[in-house]
Amino acid sequence: FLVLTLVLVGIVLVLVPYMQKQVTRFIDQLPNWIAWARNVAAPWLEQRFGFSFEMFDSEGVVTLLQNHWREAGGLAGTLVAKVSKSGFAVVAWLLNLVIVPVAAFYLLRDWNLLVERIHALLPRHIEPVVVRLVRESDETLGAFLRGQLSVMIILGMLYGVGLWAVGISVGPLIGMIAGLISFVPYLGAIVGVAMGVIAALVQYQDAFHVAMVLIVFASGQLLEGYVLVPKLVGDRIGLHPVAVMFAILAGGELFGFVGVLVALPLAAVIMVLLRYAYQRYTQSEMYQEPPTDSAIVLEGSIADSVRVAKGEAESTPKAAPAPTEPDKPA
Repeated sequence: FLVLTLVLVGIVLVLVPYMQKQVTRFIDQLPNWIAWARNVAAPWLEQRFGFSFEMFDSEGVVTLLQNHWREAGGLAGTLVAKVSKSGFAVVAWLLNLVIVPVAAFYLLRDWNLLVERIHALLPRHIEPVVVRLVRESDETLGAFLRGQLSVMIILGMLYGVGLWAVGISVGPLIGMIAGLISFVPYLGAIVGVAMGVIAALVQYQDAFHVAMVLIVFASGQLLEGYVLVPKLVGDRIGLHPVAVMFAILAGGELFGFVGVLVALPLAAVIMVLLRYAYQRYTQSEMYQEPPTDSAIVLEGSIADSVRVAKGEAESTPKAAPAPTEPDKPA
C-alpha cells in the first residue's frame, strides 16, 4: 500500500505541472483557433453548404457598447435594483452553499448509524434476504464505478499519447479532457475529435494530421467498446461482453441518452436479483431430483408406524418353548 501511494503521489507531482503547462499553451493558442475559425472555417462552410454566421468580433462588441452606453447603463441599473430586491434569494443561496457541505459531512459521519436504523426496521423474516441483496448491489455498483474510472483514465492516457505522437502540441490536454468525459457515451469521442481536428488544422493545415487524429480516436473507440468496457466493467459486475453491449443498445433504444447512461448500473443490479432467483430455484423442491423409491413413506404416518413396529418385532429374540413333563405310568 505504501509503495502504491508513493507511486500515485509521484505521478500526481509530475502530471499536475505538465498539465498546467498544457493549459497555458492552450490559452496561448486559443486566439489562433478563433482566427482560423473566422478566416478559414466560416468561409469554407459558407461556400460549401451556404451556411453563414457572424463570428465573435471584439471590436464590434466595443462599438456596440459605445453606441448603446446609456441602454447598457440602464440595464445594469435595473439588474442591480432587482438583485437588491431579491436579497432574500441571495441569502438563501449563501445558506445553501454552507448547509450542503455541513449536511454531507454529518451524513457521511453517521452513515453506519443510519444503515443500522433502517436495518432494524426490516421485517425479521425477510431481513437476511434484503441485507444480502443490498450488500451485493452495493458491491456491484462500486465495482462498476471503479471499472468506469479505470476506463476513463486509460482512454485519457491513450488519447493523450496518441495525439502527442501525431504532433499536436496540446494533444495531452485534449486527450485527458476526452478521457475524463468519456463516462457519458460518445461525448468524450465527439469533443476529442472536434478539438483534435481543429488543433491539427490550425497547427499543420493539412489532411494528413487530421486523418491521424481520426485514427487515434477511432482506435480508442474500438478499444473501449470491445476490450476496456467488457473486461474492466463487464467482468467486475458479472456481465458477459455480449450482455454489456446488449444492455447499452437496449437502454439507448428504450430510454434514449439517459438509458445509455444508466444501462450498465441497472443491468448490474438486475444481475444481482437474477443470481439470487437462480440460487433459490436450484435449491427448491421443483429443481431437486425426486426420490428413487417408487413408494414414498411420510414420516409420522400410519405406514411408518407399522414399519417401525414390524422392525422391532423382527429384532426381538423369540423365547424358547417351555419343556413338557413326561407322562406318568398308570
